[in-house]
Amino acid sequence: MELLHIIVLALIQGITEFLPISSSAHLILPAELLGWPDQGLAFDVAVHVGTLIAVMVYFRNDIFDIVGGWGKSLITREATTESNLAWCIALATIPAALAGLAFDDFIESNLRSIAVIAATTIGFGLLLGWSDHHYSGKKTLAEMTFFLAVYIGCFQALALIPGTSRSGITITAALLIGFQRTEAARFSFLLSIPIILLSGGYKGLGLINEPNVDWTSIGLGVAISAVSAYLCIHYFLSFINRIGMLPFVIYRLILGAILIGLVLIA
Repeated sequence: MELLHIIVLALIQGITEFLPISSSAHLILPAELLGWPDQGLAFDVAVHVGTLIAVMVYFRNDIFDIVGGWGKSLITREATTESNLAWCIALATIPAALAGLAFDDFIESNLRSIAVIAATTIGFGLLLGWSDHHYSGKKTLAEMTFFLAVYIGCFQALALIPGTSRSGITITAALLIGFQRTEAARFSFLLSIPIILLSGGYKGLGLINEPNVDWTSIGLGVAISAVSAYLCIHYFLSFINRIGMLPFVIYRLILGAILIGLVLIA
């Protein structure tokens, strides 16, 4: 891969993985607009590893508390806020994991078109805007229940459809049931950890027999996506209560219109 391709694609993945604007919608643009070749499975796995490193480093204290609380609860049989959150994250992961196993091949074969991505970018962007417009968030993660976690997890399964945005749809789901913006985003980011692990591991299996992996490109992709994702998480959580979701909704509508334009001129 050329250096420019590595930098641009790793930045796109790092920034769009956690913003509610859809990484898949952005990753097709360089190829469509600039004629860049497909980056390949190895690079896809690399940039996902980078975003995983970013979210785990950023939430390292939360992860330590959650895992520690979960382990302690298994021994003492006493539920805590941290152990409850651990179970909620696990339960919320199940719908997307099952949907991925059942529909991954169908989605890859039938739903990765620009037309589908344009429609989901706009449609789920409008749903995000509607949920934020009716926002009355008071709930914190201490009030997360198993039922609410599964509800958010079912929404997360929709993110298998390209253009939906995993962070966007899970934040939308949390806002709809009354969680604070920062709490909705925090749960979405924590929920990304098992999903990225599962999807990255699944894709990584495809690398077992892949020859001639360019480890320099892989390493650079990991580093750039990790740093950009870390900064994205930090600033998103810092500003989300002040700016709300409207800027992202407007951006999605513009992006969707661009994609529709690409379909019409194709």
